Amino acid sequence: MNFCGQCGKPVNFKVPAGDNRKRHVCGHCDTIHYQNPRVISGCIPMVNDRVLLCRRAIEPRYGMWTLPAGFLENGETVLQGALRECWEEALAKLNEPVLSGIYDIPHINQVYILYRGALHNRSYGAGDESLDVRLFSEADIPWEELAFPVITTALKHHFEDLKQDLSIIHTDVITSRLRSLTNAAD
Repeated sequence: MNFCGQCGKPVNFKVPAGDNRKRHVCGHCDTIHYQNPRVISGCIPMVNDRVLLCRRAIEPRYGMWTLPAGFLENGETVLQGALRECWEEALAKLNEPVLSGIYDIPHINQVYILYRGALHNRSYGAGDESLDVRLFSEADIPWEELAFPVITTALKHHFEDLKQDLSIIHTDVITSRLRSLTNAAD
């Protein structure tokens, strides 16, 4: 950030009075510009021991597989956002969604909050942001083609729970970073 969103003057990166972290502060109008983590909400849609994955039709990670998830919008609850994303990306609705996990990704300032639930009427299809949508058993998941490390972690937690007949709310910190797609193809 270089300029103030209030008055347009240059900002300084400094610790404001009464704070303990550096922030973007306008030297002209003293507005403090807070930059906080982004919340991503999504779903683990299930049919028995299979999960529904979407092949991304958008960047980043075009063509890679992911769970239906996306940025939470202003004015919606986390669950509303998760269900909206599930519909937008997979044309799917869930029966009785329950919280599955909260995943912190501090190096990119994101928090993922995922719900799991059975597919309503086992109905799904590719939404505008998906090239393809498919059900996968654990053995059939294209693990090397998953878009983001958080998706890999969430799916591993999910399948561990299924094997042990557990329903745990997972919390984890994701520290692994994306591998380059150009290097992966070589």
